[in-house]
Amino acid sequence: DLASRMGAALGEEARTMGVNVLLGPGLCLKRSPLCGRDFEYFSEDPYLAGKMAAGFVRGVQSQGVAACPKHFAANSQETRRQASDSVMDERTLRELYLTGFEHVVREAHPQAIMSSYNLVNGTYANENDHLLTQVLRNEWGFDGAVVTDWGGSVDHVAGVRAGSTFQMPAPGMDDPRALCEAVRAGRLAESVVDDRVREALRLVFATDPAVRTAPAAFDQDAHHELARTVAAEGLVLLKNAAPAGAAGVGAGAADAAPVLPLAAHTRVALVGDFARVPRYQGAGSSLVNCTRLDTLLDVAQASDDLDLVGYESGFARSGEKSAAKLAAAVELVRGADVAVVCLGLGEVEETEGADRRTMDLAPNQVELLHAVREACGRVVVLLSGGAPVSAGWVADCDALLYLALGGQAGARAAYDALCGRVNPSGHLAETWARSLADTPCARTFPSDEATAEYREGLYVGYRYYQTASVPVAFPFGFGLSYTRFAYADAAPELTATGELRGVSLTVENVGDVAGAAVAQLYVAKPDHVVFRPEQELKGFCRVELAPGEKRHVTIELDDTAFRYYNVRTGSWEVEGGTYELRIGDSCDDIRLTLLTTVAGTGAPDPYEGLGVDSYRTGRVADVPDAEFAALLGHAIPSPRVTIGRDMCFRDLGHSRSPILWVVYAVLSALHRRNYSGSGAPNLNVEFVYNMPLHAIATMTPAVSMGVVDALVREARGWGLLGVVPALLVRLLTGGWFAAVWALWVLVPIAAAFVLGLARDAAFGRRLG
Repeated sequence: DLASRMGAALGEEARTMGVNVLLGPGLCLKRSPLCGRDFEYFSEDPYLAGKMAAGFVRGVQSQGVAACPKHFAANSQETRRQASDSVMDERTLRELYLTGFEHVVREAHPQAIMSSYNLVNGTYANENDHLLTQVLRNEWGFDGAVVTDWGGSVDHVAGVRAGSTFQMPAPGMDDPRALCEAVRAGRLAESVVDDRVREALRLVFATDPAVRTAPAAFDQDAHHELARTVAAEGLVLLKNAAPAGAAGVGAGAADAAPVLPLAAHTRVALVGDFARVPRYQGAGSSLVNCTRLDTLLDVAQASDDLDLVGYESGFARSGEKSAAKLAAAVELVRGADVAVVCLGLGEVEETEGADRRTMDLAPNQVELLHAVREACGRVVVLLSGGAPVSAGWVADCDALLYLALGGQAGARAAYDALCGRVNPSGHLAETWARSLADTPCARTFPSDEATAEYREGLYVGYRYYQTASVPVAFPFGFGLSYTRFAYADAAPELTATGELRGVSLTVENVGDVAGAAVAQLYVAKPDHVVFRPEQELKGFCRVELAPGEKRHVTIELDDTAFRYYNVRTGSWEVEGGTYELRIGDSCDDIRLTLLTTVAGTGAPDPYEGLGVDSYRTGRVADVPDAEFAALLGHAIPSPRVTIGRDMCFRDLGHSRSPILWVVYAVLSALHRRNYSGSGAPNLNVEFVYNMPLHAIATMTPAVSMGVVDALVREARGWGLLGVVPALLVRLLTGGWFAAVWALWVLVPIAAAFVLGLARDAAFGRRLG
């Protein structure tokens, strides 16, 4: 419901700006905490991501404009994102990486879908008939427009044939000519082009009236208040202990009150650069200019709820150590009752176009927190960031409030929670592992090779940690509160025909503060034959309750609750037998359990006789080649990068061209500089560094693919022979200037040819 309200506000803003299609929401699965774009996505769980995205889409489209969920599909890493091949078995693809999109398409009927850059099992997503036609259109009934990601059309004719409608940012003349030639030659049916045109026109006619009649402006004050509500309801209280000797993360001593909320006029020292310059949004194409921006320092200075004794930055945002900043912060907190320390991930650490290099907070921030802990009796951490961090430092604080990326009003929401005007009641949408080494794909993510192997299969997030019994810092669905909740009276809810439609229960606020409980329904089958995770989220319900209030609620189950995808039958099946319906406050805190018997479809075990023991146990951190190949049902594709249109700029050092070696050296130096300075990275550098050669044409309509092919010939060391076709054209059409230009390039081209031959022995076998 809240996602729908937010979507409606965004749809209204889009209308006033003349925007027909809002490019969102992003609902790719959070496969690894290192994905640079995790801040943009909803969850590690496809059910949760799909439900949140469906609400968002309904809200946007209630304003007459279209939403465009993205990126379809399996866009899980930023490294080599425009040319990486996501290699996985069909069951993993269906159950994890497509299910969220299925929910949003079936429930919210988006008018557009954005295809992803990457390949999926050897075929670019935008040219993937299996994804765009067989699944999206035929199975799910999607009748809207498929929009490419910017520069995501590699073979335009193949894309149109597969079901892609709009090529973005804009086609040059090569692709329209190719389309016409394909129709004339009988390689593409004209009816297919007609289908794409109809999809485009439907989108135009459906959204044009709302934009034409849009007001000149929207209510900025009302939208700011909504932003404050969204931020407040998304706050997750991860720890709230009594100051002295509380046991464990999230626990409070029985004989002492927890630190939060702070009493009126508590003397507070505010520490941390994020209090003055908040991290409130991600970097890249999600970055927007907000109408206003609250900062925690400004809010604290303007409020009389708490007594602010002062502010110190405490650390340099760049990560460099500063003894002076550290000493000033320690001196400040000595005179305060509570130190509120604002930590988080910086702009350079979370951005479109680049994956994170570590799960750790910057060492200078951890050092600051430890020093503050030694100087002050009570320490509260406000943590900003769009993805989990390793939490070895949590012992140095009494309370930990996760702000995520709170948007333009996030700082005020955080202050309200400190003062007790807001009871933080959010729950984590992803697991926080203890360290990167504990994550299931730590050894393989991100992949620098041509392929990204999803060897962990179904075991992403809590599906892995619970099945393989790996301890975590904070489990999926976890969230504390300033009050406590009890669950009771669980019972199955049946339809008139006796079919299970959900679980009813009573939720009671047994504390003395109003708050919201999030009851979570997990489905498990302990006696399964077909391997599966320990349990899976299949429903949830958020219940707001006053102190002492109880309410009878129902968590509904849909037709996806018991299914699995059978790769032998090529369809969704149900394994018959007894299932457990588990009600919990998180995946690790199960309060109630019901048993139910479900009729099966009688499908055979698709893994019978296959040596896939890793997948049967869930211990998938290091799956052998033979098991992964057995899961795939075919040989593992070669991960080698070859010289061709899909070769990325980051690979030019392995070309056979001195000219391209220079390009590689300059670009690599700029790439390294992005991670050695402060502030936001130069995203253009990251985009180009991970960009394939074919994107030169697809991102620049004036450049033809023939230019790309000339570069490929140069990269292969063909030298003069590689550019002869382009030179002849220029000589015939460009006069003396072209001739001078040609002579100027002959020497380096000839040198590239000779030196390329010398490098063939070193790189030839690896690059093909």
